[in-house]
Amino acid sequence: MDRFNYINSGNAAYISSLYEQYKQEPESVDYGWQKFFEGFDFGKDTEASAAIQPGVVGEATPDHFLKEISVLNMIDGYRSRGHLFSKTNPVRERRHYFPGKDLETFGLTDADLDTVFNAGVEVGLGAAKLRDIRQLLEDTYCRAIGTEYKYIRNPIKVKWFEERMESRRNTPSFTVDEKKEMLSKLNEAVTFENFLGTKFLGQKRFSLEGAEALIPSMDSVIKNGADLGIEEFIIGMAHRGRLNVLTNIMEKTYKEVFSEFEGKNYDSESPFGGDVKYHLGFSTDVQTKSGKKVHLSLCPNPSHLEAVDPVVEGITRSKIDFKYGGDHSKIAPILIHGDASIAGQGIVYEVLQMEKLDGYRTGGTIHLVINNQIGFTTNYKDARSSTYCTDVAKTVLSPVFHVNGDDVEALAYVVNLAMEYRQVFNEDVFIDILCYRRYGHNEADEPKFTQPLLYKAIEAHPNPLKIYNQKLIDEGSINAEFLKGMEKAFRDELQQKLDEVKSEERFTDTIAMFEGAWSGLHLASHKELVKPIDTSVPEETLLEIGNKLTVLPKDKQFFKKIEKLFEDRSAMVNNTKVFDWAMGELLAYGTLLKEGYPVRLSGEDVKRGTFSHRHAVLTLVDSEEEFTPLADINPEAKLSIYNSLLSEYGVLGFEYGYALANPNALTIWEAQFGDFFNGAQIIVDQYIASAETKWQRGNGLVMLLPHGYEGQGPEHSSARVERFLELCADDNIQVANCTTPANFFHILRRQMHRDFRKPLIIFTPKSLLRSPKCVSPLEDFTGGKFHELIDDTYADPKKVKRVLLCTGKVYYDLLDKQQADKRKDVAIVRIEQLYPTPVTQILKVKAKYEKATEFIWVQEEPENMGAWPYICRKFHNDKLINLSVISRIEGSSTATGFAKQHAAQQLYIVSKAFEAPAGKVVKESVKKTTKKMADAGAD
Repeated sequence: MDRFNYINSGNAAYISSLYEQYKQEPESVDYGWQKFFEGFDFGKDTEASAAIQPGVVGEATPDHFLKEISVLNMIDGYRSRGHLFSKTNPVRERRHYFPGKDLETFGLTDADLDTVFNAGVEVGLGAAKLRDIRQLLEDTYCRAIGTEYKYIRNPIKVKWFEERMESRRNTPSFTVDEKKEMLSKLNEAVTFENFLGTKFLGQKRFSLEGAEALIPSMDSVIKNGADLGIEEFIIGMAHRGRLNVLTNIMEKTYKEVFSEFEGKNYDSESPFGGDVKYHLGFSTDVQTKSGKKVHLSLCPNPSHLEAVDPVVEGITRSKIDFKYGGDHSKIAPILIHGDASIAGQGIVYEVLQMEKLDGYRTGGTIHLVINNQIGFTTNYKDARSSTYCTDVAKTVLSPVFHVNGDDVEALAYVVNLAMEYRQVFNEDVFIDILCYRRYGHNEADEPKFTQPLLYKAIEAHPNPLKIYNQKLIDEGSINAEFLKGMEKAFRDELQQKLDEVKSEERFTDTIAMFEGAWSGLHLASHKELVKPIDTSVPEETLLEIGNKLTVLPKDKQFFKKIEKLFEDRSAMVNNTKVFDWAMGELLAYGTLLKEGYPVRLSGEDVKRGTFSHRHAVLTLVDSEEEFTPLADINPEAKLSIYNSLLSEYGVLGFEYGYALANPNALTIWEAQFGDFFNGAQIIVDQYIASAETKWQRGNGLVMLLPHGYEGQGPEHSSARVERFLELCADDNIQVANCTTPANFFHILRRQMHRDFRKPLIIFTPKSLLRSPKCVSPLEDFTGGKFHELIDDTYADPKKVKRVLLCTGKVYYDLLDKQQADKRKDVAIVRIEQLYPTPVTQILKVKAKYEKATEFIWVQEEPENMGAWPYICRKFHNDKLINLSVISRIEGSSTATGFAKQHAAQQLYIVSKAFEAPAGKVVKESVKKTTKKMADAGAD
C-alpha cells in the first residue's frame, strides 16, 4: 500500500495531513490508510496512544506513529510474503528468500515486542503487543500452510481470506471423530499402496506413496462440498495415484482393480482394445456421513498429462447447462495436477483463460497439485522458471495454498476453505500439496540414479500415516492399538478380495456407457454406420425457418452490408429457392432447433465466420448489442454460439467434453483455418479417434475445418486430410468433404437423427462459400438425404473412357474444364464421405462406366498428403478398381506461398486430368511438368 513509502520521520507532517483529511472525508484517502486511522481512533485511550496529544497527530510522538506504520508494514509483509517462510516441505529445507521476516526488515526491533500498537486492529486483536501481533501472523502464514492471495484485486475477496484465516490462525480444529475418520482414509490410502506393492511385484501402478494425504483431502472436499450444496463432482487427473482415488474415493471395488492386475478382464473376442488400468475412468454415487448423495465421475485420461483438463471443464459446463439449469453451485470440477505438468504444460494456461468467459465458465475449479518436487527424473529447478509450480494461477488471480503434505489436518482445513471460497465467489482455487514420490517414476524405476540426496532423505522419512497416528496418540485422541486394529482389518479385507479374484476364472468389468443422457443410444455396427438416414425437411417447415433467419427487426440498426446480405438471403427463400453454403448451414441448425435439439457452436470468430459468410450473430451498428436470428426458432432448445479464446487444444478438448456429457446436443468446434487444428492434435489422437476403442466412450462432436487450395500459402490451405484418414479404423470416426450446401445440411442433421454417436470431421470450403456454382435447390433439402458419393450427371456413360474421382473444392475446377471442353467422355465422381469409404457405391460407379479404362484420383494436395495415401492403400492395384493419381508433387510443406506458382500447379492438375493418354504415364508426367511449371511460376 502507498503508506509504506513513507516510513521516515520526515513524512510525519504528511501523515498528519492525511489524518486530518481522513477525519473530514474518510473515503478520500487510500483504503489502507482508512484502516490504519480506524485503528488509531479505536486505540486513542490505550497505552499506545497515551502520549499522543489530540490535534497534533504525528508531531507529538512521530517515532511511535511511524512505528505504527511499521507494524502495518509487517502485517502486510506476512500476508504478502509469509508463504515464502512457511514450513511446507516435508523432506528438505526450503530455499531462502531475501528480505526475510525478521523485525529489522520492517523497521522494528526486539525492544518493541512488548509495546502496544493500535495496528493490532488490522488483524482483529485490537490494540495489542507487537509480540502477540507477530505470533498471530506466524501462526497464520508461516506454519504448515502458506497462502498467496494478496495479488487478488478485489478487496472484498482479500478481506474474506484475511478474516477467516487470521481469526482461526489457519489452525485446524476437528473433533476426535473427524480425526479418526481422516486417519481411516489415510490408512486406506497407505495400506492399499503397500498391498499392491507386495502382491503385484514389478507391475506398474504409479503409486501415490508420499502423497497419500490426497485421499483424506479429497474425501473432505466431497463431504464439505456436499454440505455446501454440491451434488456432483467431475474429476480429472493423470496416472499417479489414480488407482487409489478409484478405490478409496470413487468406490470402485478392490476386486475390479485386482482382476485388472491379474489380467482377468481381458476378452479376446471384444471389439475394444482397452487401456492400462491407471488410465481408466469411473463414475458412481457415494453417500457422505451427513447423508448427502453425491455423484462422482473420474474421466479417463491418457498419459498426455493435463490433456483431461479441458475435457473435465466441458463435461461440467454441459451438465450445468442441461442438468442443473445453469446453476453451477450444484456441480464442481476437480483437477489433480502434478507439479511438473502444471508448470510445463500450456494446456493448463489455456484452460485457466476459459475460467471467466461466458461460453466456458464452470463456476470455479478446485485444483489439487500432487507436488512430488520432481518430474520423471527432472529436478524442480530444471522444470520451471517460476518460484512455485502453481504460479500460472496468478494469471487469473486465483488464490493458492501451499500445504505440507504430511499434515493431514492442515490439508483438510485448506480444502474446506477452498471449497467455501469456490461456492461464494465461483472462482478457481489452487492447493499445492508439498509431498514426495517414495519410489521412481514407476515402481521399476531407480530414482537414486538422478536424485541420490533427495531419496536418501525420503528413505528415512516416515509415511504420513505414521506421522498422523503419532500425533493423535500424543494428543490423546487415540491409543497405540487403535491404528493396528484398523490396519489389520483393512489388509484382511484386501486379501479376501484378492483371494476371490484368484479363484474366479474370469472377472467381467461392466462399463456403463448408455445410462443417463446416453440412454437409448448404442455403439454402432458398420452396417448401421453406412445405412441411409432420412434427414429431409418438409418444404413448409424449411421456408418458415428460412424466413425467420432472413428478417431483421426494423427497430434495430444494422450495417448496410448486413442488410444487403439478409436481403439476398430472403430472396433465396422467397424467390430463387436456391441456397448457398451459409444458408444451408443455418437451415441445418434451425431445423434441428425446431425439432428440439440444442445446438452449440464455438471456435475463433464463429459468430461471423472467419470468411464472413455465416453471420449467425449480428452486432448492431451503434452499440455492442447482438441479434441472433436462430435464437427465435425454438426457445425451448438451447442455442449457444460463442467466439472462443485464441485456443485450439483447450477449446477442442472442452467441446469434446461438452459433447460427451450431452449426446443429444449438436456440439460443433470450428477451426479458424483447418490447418490450426494441429494445435489440438492430442485431443484428436487421444480422445476423438480412440476413446471408443480404449474406454468404450462414444462422442458426437463435429469438427468443421476450412480446407482448400486458393493460393493463400502453407498455413491456410490444408486441414491435413491425411492425418485424419490415417487414424481411421474400426468405424471410429466419420470424415467428409462436402461439395454442396444440401449435402452439408443433411450430414449435420444425420448426426442427430441416428441412435448412436460418432465424431464427425468435415472439411469445409472457403472460396466456394460465395461461388454461384456451389448452391443447392430447395428440393435437395426437402426430399434428400446425405450422399456419401455424388455421380456425374453431365458425362455420357456410354462414351466415358476415364473416370476422375475427387473430393471437395477441386471438383469445381474439374467441372469448369469438363464443361468448357464439352468432355462427355470424362466423368467426375465426388467422394463426399472419405470414411467410412463408400466402397460399394464406388464399385457401382465403376460398373456403370463399363467402357472406362482409366480410374484416376485427382486432388489438390501434394501426393504424400490429402486423401491419396489412404485411397492408395485401399485401392491401388486393387483387383476391383486400380487407381492412379494426379496431384501436386510430394512436398514437405502443404502448399506454396507464391500465387503464380499455385496457379500454375492448379492449372496443370486440371489440364492433366483431361489430357490423353493417361494411365501409367500420368503419374510421372505430372511430377516432371508440375515441377517445371512450379519453377517458372516462382520466377
